[in-house]
Amino acid sequence: MKGFLAADTAAGYLTVIARNRNGRTAVSYLPDCAMNHSVMLLPTVEKTLQDAGMGLADCNFFSCVVGPGSFTGIRIGLATVKGFCTAFSRPALPVTSFDAVAYTTGRTKTLALVPAGHEYYYAAGYDEGKGLLFPPAYLSREEAAALAKAEGYTIAGYAALPFEGSLQADMAAGLLAAIEGKGSDERNFVPSEGLQAVYVRRSQAEESHR
Repeated sequence: MKGFLAADTAAGYLTVIARNRNGRTAVSYLPDCAMNHSVMLLPTVEKTLQDAGMGLADCNFFSCVVGPGSFTGIRIGLATVKGFCTAFSRPALPVTSFDAVAYTTGRTKTLALVPAGHEYYYAAGYDEGKGLLFPPAYLSREEAAALAKAEGYTIAGYAALPFEGSLQADMAAGLLAAIEGKGSDERNFVPSEGLQAVYVRRSQAEESHR
């Protein structure tokens, strides 16, 4: 069994997961960490590794959520995990926010949504086996609802969503499940320099300078 460390800093919460090579798993989840990821991430990593009975050198790979979500939060997670990968010559397993949502819904066709503000959402659609059906897009509330209805998706997100019958994901469980699912295929791993953010659309600063 492979040991790993994973972090999700893409939203207002913080998740850190560590699993040693014997399968012992520790999960740290801070529900309200907005604006504090840079302060809380490393102490949480240290605690979680201790709870799993391992150190960074015991990891066969490192993983982080690459977005979409908070621009600053994503960058903090990416920089930290890239540093670990470089320091210990380990590969990285990128997981999107969509993956972490979709992997909580079981064998269900899922439209994973991440709030983008002003009743818009970042969206991606998954089949029952968690293969990507609908590539990441920026949709209005009306467009997301119409897509879900037309294609038979169950809508899910990390936050409560204003759609009838939508699901709220357990993002710590989703991250772990996504790592277990995606980590079984070596093609999903990348070198540290291949770990890139998924933003779907430009930041406000980038848009204003177009």
